[in-house]
Amino acid sequence: MKSMLKRSAIAALSVGVVAGLTLGAAPAANADSHNDIVFIQGVKGDGFYITMDCGVKAAAKKAKVKVKTVGPAKFDATLQKPILDSIVAGKPGAILIAPNDVKAMQRPLENAAKKGIEIILVDTTVGKPKFAASAISSNNFAGGQEAYNAVKRLIPGGGKVMGISTIPGISTTDARDAGFKSAVGKSGGLFSYIGLEYSNNEPSKAAQIATAAIAANPDLKAIFASNLFSAQGAATGIKQAGKEGQIIIIGFDAGPDQVKALKDGTVQALIAQSPYDIGTKGVEQAVKAMAGKKTKKKMTTGFTILTAGNVNTKAGKAAQYLSKC
Repeated sequence: MKSMLKRSAIAALSVGVVAGLTLGAAPAANADSHNDIVFIQGVKGDGFYITMDCGVKAAAKKAKVKVKTVGPAKFDATLQKPILDSIVAGKPGAILIAPNDVKAMQRPLENAAKKGIEIILVDTTVGKPKFAASAISSNNFAGGQEAYNAVKRLIPGGGKVMGISTIPGISTTDARDAGFKSAVGKSGGLFSYIGLEYSNNEPSKAAQIATAAIAANPDLKAIFASNLFSAQGAATGIKQAGKEGQIIIIGFDAGPDQVKALKDGTVQALIAQSPYDIGTKGVEQAVKAMAGKKTKKKMTTGFTILTAGNVNTKAGKAAQYLSKC
């Protein structure tokens, strides 16, 4: 997920409008080859999905298959479903997709698989993904645990912590939040978890949540913000409460906005995923599935913890997301 984040436009062959949505590539009518792959992003213009698309394109070039990339203007299943329906009508060989909701995208994807299209889930998933040839994602539960590890390194003395997320029902951010809570619960009392609040992906709401939490818990030490807007809003709330430098924020993902926030001191650490690798592995599994070969049903990728101390190193720069391929 997600985080919902925070986690630059993608080069496109054409721009179309489907149900009020901007598509980053030609519509389904041009994706009629059984050897073609279509990548449906969670949202257009996000650094995470841009980086994933770069991995998709590189792997497709290596495998000598055609790939088209499309996506909704917002991370919203009601916008993503019409795109999926349009693509399915063109009967491509495979679809790589980051589903925007675990429930809403379940049946549409099942129906696509029943039509003989190989479905590869990337990043996010659905409630019952048995129909998918493969599912590739970060281990988001472990990502939440890494967020706790970052808090522990920065605040070895412990204290109260909380989470601010986007909306419930997104597989990635739900798992991150659960991983963070679980790790805090195993801290032996060093840290105490005061709860999780949802910002509806609105920085202003996240700011309100942060200020209210600080008013009720003036000794709050850290906030885990599992997506970009939650982190931005939490930073505003901390500033409004006059607690800058006293409460740390651990963010998720490493797009240009998140990295800028880290360098500016708005957040103190970022949990960077490996979207490029998710993209390459997704295409590799799609190619195998289209050829009737055995695929790996589930694959996970790792994380890098970025801080002010390593963000400008070679490894730190390699972990940052791209704004274009």
